[in-house]
Amino acid sequence: MKKHNTLKVVLITLAVITLLTWILPVATFYSGGYGFIDGGRTQVGLFDLSNYIITALSYFGYISLFVLVVGGFYGVLNKIGAYRTMLDKLVARFKGKEVVVLSIMMVLIAVLTSVCGLQLGLVVFFPMLVSLILLMGYDKIVAALTLVGSTMIGLLGTTFGYNNTGIITSILGNKFTDEMLVKCILLFLALVLLIFNTILYIRKTKKNTKKVSVKKVVAKDTTKTKKSAKAKTTKDTKAAVKEEKVVVVAKDEEEDTYVPAAVSGDKHVVWPLAVVLGIIFVILILSFTSWSGAFGLDFMQNATDAVVGFEIFKFPIFSKILGTALAPFGSWTIVELMVVMVVFLLILALIYKVKFNEVMDGFAEGAKKALAPAVVILFIYTILVVTTYNGYQLVIDKAILGLTDGFNVFTTFVVAILSAFFNVDSLYVFQSSLPYLASIVTNTENYPLIAVVYQAAYGFTMLFAPTSIILMGVLSYLKISFGKWLKAVWQLLLELLVLLLIVFMILILV
Repeated sequence: MKKHNTLKVVLITLAVITLLTWILPVATFYSGGYGFIDGGRTQVGLFDLSNYIITALSYFGYISLFVLVVGGFYGVLNKIGAYRTMLDKLVARFKGKEVVVLSIMMVLIAVLTSVCGLQLGLVVFFPMLVSLILLMGYDKIVAALTLVGSTMIGLLGTTFGYNNTGIITSILGNKFTDEMLVKCILLFLALVLLIFNTILYIRKTKKNTKKVSVKKVVAKDTTKTKKSAKAKTTKDTKAAVKEEKVVVVAKDEEEDTYVPAAVSGDKHVVWPLAVVLGIIFVILILSFTSWSGAFGLDFMQNATDAVVGFEIFKFPIFSKILGTALAPFGSWTIVELMVVMVVFLLILALIYKVKFNEVMDGFAEGAKKALAPAVVILFIYTILVVTTYNGYQLVIDKAILGLTDGFNVFTTFVVAILSAFFNVDSLYVFQSSLPYLASIVTNTENYPLIAVVYQAAYGFTMLFAPTSIILMGVLSYLKISFGKWLKAVWQLLLELLVLLLIVFMILILV
């Protein structure tokens, strides 16, 4: 069960969340006049829980399917020699600049998440980035810090990511640009802390690696007889130390799972693969950025209408080929992204002459590696279903918010953290408690600050909560235990907490 540590943590969390339905009553808040309603206790039993799993599969199963498709996509890429050649060329170009490259990765992921709301979409490139980070000589914790850390920092400092902030503005009636400067400052400072702590971890692990390698050699020598130990020359000892270091630096053998097999020679043409990946990246940005919601631009809708309405001899050719369900760029979901991935995967298979059987085998192998994260994600969404169908969270919120009169930034922050923990998805996080909070805090001048607090609390909580989709999915994929992750990030979490509290206090005083 050790290799399924992440799944075990999620299942324990699900059990605790279910147990709470036996302890706390259900509560509902209606902003239309009914107010806060105590609905009594509705204990969730085993058969109820099994139905919730089916509900989670029907509502959110497409996200687990997306994870499997991403896994299958890279399973086929691993059959293409140009993929490993491309990675090797990139690593060679990054030689001596690895820390700079890691920093650029973090900034790019965080900014795209903040501006475009791409926290799920960017998962498409996570396996490739993991391979690059490992090939650059770093361990899996560094990979997780880079991917998970930067994504959550982007959520914490969301600026124009309308899919993450739209529900907040809708509930509170804020302007979309309220406190934009504060959001940018939070994004910048949190990114600095993330990069600093990642570099600190890298230096610490390098130092520990040297100590461990020397200790291993000494332990090895002490098992030998005194006579043989004396016979060893200084030169032999140095060679042994050097050899032992190579074994340690190689880290665990499982890392081969995340890096495609090495290829010989330089015969593999890289540019078609690079072009395809570049096109997918551009489509990702164009299709997930809320052009109309965040920027008030309608050109994507107009362009889509023009394409769909295009006719040849009065026959809407593109409408028939693409289908009537085609959504304009800016309102795509993971479903449309999966279609794009499959189409371009088939194009790559044709370009690189990968046989159909190899495509199927590669896709199956890749999907198998992604199965554990997909299952973990399904159970996390089951937690969301249990919480949504049994609204005991409002009982906790009412007790905490009742500790003070009116608006208090600290109790609001605590409630926002609990909302993020229980409700997983940003839409449900904000919808679960913001309407009730708005009924208590009637001074609308506080609403922009409340929006910042909730958004920041969401990103912060998703860095450590066992209900974080990105976090637990990545940890499951990399086979990193939840405890090991917390040990690696506790200092970063503490620093971020201090940063957020300082910023909130300044906003109160200003």
